[in-house]
Amino acid sequence: MRSRPPLWRQTPPAIFPVALGFTGLGIAWRGAAAVLPLSSAVGDFLMGLAGAFYLYFLVSYLAKLIARPSVLHDDLKTPAGRAGIAALAMVLMLLGLVLDIAGGNGGPVWLAGVGLHIVASLLALGSLFSMPREARLVSPFQLLTFVGLIVAPVAGIRLGYRDLSLWLTLYSLLPFAIISVLYARKLVQARPVPPLRPPLVIFLSPTGLFAIAFAQLGMRLEFDLFYVVSLALAFVFLICARWLTEGGFGPTWGSFTFPIAVFANMNVTAATTGMVPLSWAQAGVIIGLAIGTPFILYIVYKAGQSFIRGELTRKSGAGIA
Repeated sequence: MRSRPPLWRQTPPAIFPVALGFTGLGIAWRGAAAVLPLSSAVGDFLMGLAGAFYLYFLVSYLAKLIARPSVLHDDLKTPAGRAGIAALAMVLMLLGLVLDIAGGNGGPVWLAGVGLHIVASLLALGSLFSMPREARLVSPFQLLTFVGLIVAPVAGIRLGYRDLSLWLTLYSLLPFAIISVLYARKLVQARPVPPLRPPLVIFLSPTGLFAIAFAQLGMRLEFDLFYVVSLALAFVFLICARWLTEGGFGPTWGSFTFPIAVFANMNVTAATTGMVPLSWAQAGVIIGLAIGTPFILYIVYKAGQSFIRGELTRKSGAGIA
């Protein structure tokens, strides 16, 4: 009987969107302490826990790559794999903010995240063009791969990279618009099957992140546009929650985590920048944390269980070293 490979050799990129949402949740709780009567200790604890979660899987994935470098090619063959590798870099950008909050120097980590995401996008693009034309299907996962740099301004502006953050924001608008239009056309033709419904929620991430970036940059009209779009999307996804989760827990459930965290952070930013009335923003923060905290922690727990059993690797189509 063939023995099962060690867990680190099976580390699936699909775990990194979960780490991204977990980190975003910690940042949301930390920021909420500035606009609600909450202790910042909760956010600090969650950020620390999320950081440990991410670092464990980052080290495991790096060990997997060292053991068999060609496994990266295998992981890039699937939409979930490409999105997961992009999310790996996106968490690094957020860790720059976490380090800054903790009193450390988050700049180098943030820059490493930006650079790594650019590399991940180019690798994903090369992988896509190596496939037959019929296999190059547009999907919400591509938002992480090609629009993921919109995470950069969340920390970049605070870290002093204002001009670079502005350019990254403006650049991200183009792939966001292209993917949104192409996927909207695809939705008109056919509805996704149950296991592929959760990734639809990913669209809430870039709209909320654009709102955050424009708020921090003081661009009122642009903020208002993306804030309203984000609220509308959040409402639609909330009333469609049963339809979205009909397929039961699976690798794509990581798609739920970061968008919910972004919604809470967007309202924290709206409150701290004075872009919307404080009471409205506070309500958004409360709703985001009330829904997001138990749901995201549940997904973190289930994803960890699925990884230990080898199910997350198998079901997400990840390579094994």
